[in-house]
Amino acid sequence: MKESFVHVYTGNGKGKSTAAFGLALRALFAGKKVYIAQFIKDMKYHETGIETVMDGIKIEQLGAGCFIDRKPDEHDREVATAALQKCGKILESGKFDVVILDEITIALYFKLFSSKDVIKILQSRNPKVEVVLTGRYAPQELIDYADLVTEMREVKHYYTQGVLSRDGIDV
Repeated sequence: MKESFVHVYTGNGKGKSTAAFGLALRALFAGKKVYIAQFIKDMKYHETGIETVMDGIKIEQLGAGCFIDRKPDEHDREVATAALQKCGKILESGKFDVVILDEITIALYFKLFSSKDVIKILQSRNPKVEVVLTGRYAPQELIDYADLVTEMREVKHYYTQGVLSRDGIDV
């Protein structure tokens, strides 16, 4: 029987990263070590402060920024590829019990690297490392590879009423 599993949290609804951070806290309180790589994100969101108050968790923002107002370029691909290689080494090392690759499916959506590249690092991970991948647009190949897939589906959101992200709740 497998020692660890691959989770995918995807969909257009709110809560993918939030669920992953919840799992991270649960793992921490069970005495596990957690590594979180944030692809795409480069702003210091409130959740990045967790590592300053809790031992056993490391958070790194490995992206070159968000693509809301621009298209990814060669620099973005180079940064993302280097981030994926770094995460591959972390997964192989077994230094962390849980590794979260936050917004990695967005990097896949923008073709910063391929699903095959991601699956390759997942296959060569230490067998004891649990992995969580988050983000919208998870490709079918990754869904098929994963052991657990949860789709967050937006039913209703206050954003449609003009409410922007709220401090401490949404960001």
